[in-house]
Amino acid sequence: MRFLLLPLLATLLFGASHTEEKQKIMDKELQNAIAQEKKFAQEQKFYMGDEYDLSGAEVNPDSLKHVKELENLDDFDMDDVYD
Repeated sequence: MRFLLLPLLATLLFGASHTEEKQKIMDKELQNAIAQEKKFAQEQKFYMGDEYDLSGAEVNPDSLKHVKELENLDDFDMDDVYD
């Protein structure tokens, strides 16, 4: 009788430890998912721009009159602009 109880008891103990291990893995994955959702929410808040005043970055149409128009766009090279 003892020989039958020993494998049964070992199976129950192994199953319990395996369940705890699965629970730990699931908790870790849940924490990672929560962190990703928080990051996504923060990025979306930035990209939506509802809380930012971007009026200072608007271009004044009157100042565009003084910008020289490029004649040949095929020959355009930005290398000498920053020299």
